[in-house]
Amino acid sequence: MKESILRSKAISFAIRCIKLYKYLSEDKKEFIISKQLLRSGTAIGALIHEAQFAESTADFIHKLHISLKEANETGYWLLLLKETEFIKLNEYESIYNELEEILRLLVSSINTAKLKKKQNSEDSAN
Repeated sequence: MKESILRSKAISFAIRCIKLYKYLSEDKKEFIISKQLLRSGTAIGALIHEAQFAESTADFIHKLHISLKEANETGYWLLLLKETEFIKLNEYESIYNELEEILRLLVSSINTAKLKKKQNSEDSAN
């Protein structure tokens, strides 16, 4: 099976979130926000992975939408970590830039899937 750019980036991002969680909990003794970041940051890729075997196009779109919501939530936790000085500005910018790329890819994938679904339903109506 061909590896998608979105899946690869989501896995890479999840690994960064895991490493950041370990750093925050072990070195900074921050457990609450970092746990939320771990949960939402790893859920992005899990949902993308799950969408691969969606039961329908609608199910595929739905799973990617949930992944998009998790990505948005992850951005919130990263912002809080920056604003409370648990991570430095350059650390925030580095990981947030990666997240923004995933957000763009998710939106593009959702829009493409919606367009294909619409085209398929129009083709079957003709």
